[in-house]
Amino acid sequence: MTAPAVEDLLRDLTPQVLGTLIRRYHRFEGCEDAVQEAVLAAAVQWPAEGVPDNPRGWLVTVASRRLIDQVRSDRARRERESATAGEVVPEDVPDTDDTLVLLFLCCHPSLTPASRTALTLRAVGGLTTAEIARAFLVPEGTMAARISRAKQRIKAAGSSFGMPDGADREERLRVVLHVLYLIFNEGYTASSGPELHRADLAREAIRLVRMVHAQLPEDAEVTGLLALMLLTHARRDARTTAAGDLVPLDEQDRTKWDRELIDEGLALVKASLAGPDLGPYRLQAAIAATHADAAEAEETNWSQVHALYLILERIAPNPMVTLNRAIALAETEGPAAGLALLATLDGDERMAGHHRLLSVRAHLLERAGDRAGARDHYRRAARATASIAEQRYLESRAGRLRT
Repeated sequence: MTAPAVEDLLRDLTPQVLGTLIRRYHRFEGCEDAVQEAVLAAAVQWPAEGVPDNPRGWLVTVASRRLIDQVRSDRARRERESATAGEVVPEDVPDTDDTLVLLFLCCHPSLTPASRTALTLRAVGGLTTAEIARAFLVPEGTMAARISRAKQRIKAAGSSFGMPDGADREERLRVVLHVLYLIFNEGYTASSGPELHRADLAREAIRLVRMVHAQLPEDAEVTGLLALMLLTHARRDARTTAAGDLVPLDEQDRTKWDRELIDEGLALVKASLAGPDLGPYRLQAAIAATHADAAEAEETNWSQVHALYLILERIAPNPMVTLNRAIALAETEGPAAGLALLATLDGDERMAGHHRLLSVRAHLLERAGDRAGARDHYRRAARATASIAEQRYLESRAGRLRT
């Protein structure tokens, strides 16, 4: 097996092995260190010596021994056992995949949203602390401390390694989905830095949601979230020019959209909408599907998009939902109607000075013929965002409106 294939296999197996060790030894931090050592050993040995018949069992065996060695501080034994690990028949390696349980643990209610995200990427996604720090533009030491504090909080909370029951399980699953949603959004449109998107983060979020969907295929919201990510990620190649400049949705070359992802996403949307009690991810997926159905921007069924946002606004009120509904309303009833709806957000503290509100208002003012007002709002929006790609785009829009 080639080194890249081994890397993909190890990425899939790492959370399963970590889950097995935590279930067995109840030591999050020590187990994670041991698994990382076992994965490193496998990454060196397997491409050269071949993948063992039971790769998951091999990793569990090696990681278990590394953990015992850590506790005993027996360096000599660790070196001796590492040399013969490939010859050991693994014992007591359950067939169950604990990835979902590990996700639930990483999204423990005692953690902050930022800590949940970092710990999920570290423990389940297999990203290094340095990679996570780069993704969120913070020093590696800061991210290491955040992850360490998250593990300590989980330990202090006395959380057992297992699936919660009943309503607690449903509530925790929604937290898991929200964390994966946030990871994807940061990958799809980076909140800061020179690049518009971080494809690696977006792909990792999709991979993790696929894991959850594989274990909970009947959960309509899980299906909806996967569909939403696929339909949105399908546009990635059309979202920027060769120079890295942002291309808005209505100006994108839709022949560059990934048709395979769209077809898969549309099938998932259809499956998810068959269930009762529409949830926010299914509705957002349905909106993305409406855009995907239009071969050209002019063919978009904006009345349907607006109707879906109305439902979403009722079941999951959020200023960003209202902002997006204003865009759809402007397409169906004109920019004045959209601007009137945007005005209802001016008193919302969450939107005060937000570059998205400023940029949408600029766009609608431009459509309404108020060039000076649009130019002012484009410039204000450019100053309000930390994304360099968005700054360039907004400044270019302002520059086109010079009188």
